[in-house]
Amino acid sequence: MTPSQKRRLYMVLGIVVGVGVATTFALQAFKSGIGFKAPTEVVAGAVQQDKRFQLGGMVKKGSVERVPGTLEVRFVVTDFQNDVPVVYRGVLPDLFKEASGVTTNGRLDAGGVFQADEVLAKHDENYMPPAVGRALKKGESRLEPPASPAPQQ
Repeated sequence: MTPSQKRRLYMVLGIVVGVGVATTFALQAFKSGIGFKAPTEVVAGAVQQDKRFQLGGMVKKGSVERVPGTLEVRFVVTDFQNDVPVVYRGVLPDLFKEASGVTTNGRLDAGGVFQADEVLAKHDENYMPPAVGRALKKGESRLEPPASPAPQQ
């Protein structure tokens, strides 16, 4: 083999090995990616405690509580069928508000409270992350929970 053929062979082998390594890393990242869950799935036990996942739904109206003197915020994420309490320590996005779409990243603790380390609010009144939109369509598409029937007299 001439020196130029050896160089070409090493270059082709290097490219093949590089593509193989990149493919392996990509597949591993895809397998261990954060899965999206709706509150109904969380309540049904579809997630493992202390395993990282993404929780999405609507911020339940009247559920946002700020702890004075800290950055801690407590709120409830709902899909209008079930609710999951969330605790977040940090600055909330400007677009975060009650009765609005939200996606949170974090873990479920032993008490069934989602410990969020990231909160993402929808971008505008028309945007809803696709997975959140699908989960909410399984519940109800209204922002308000269904009204209780008036008591009969």
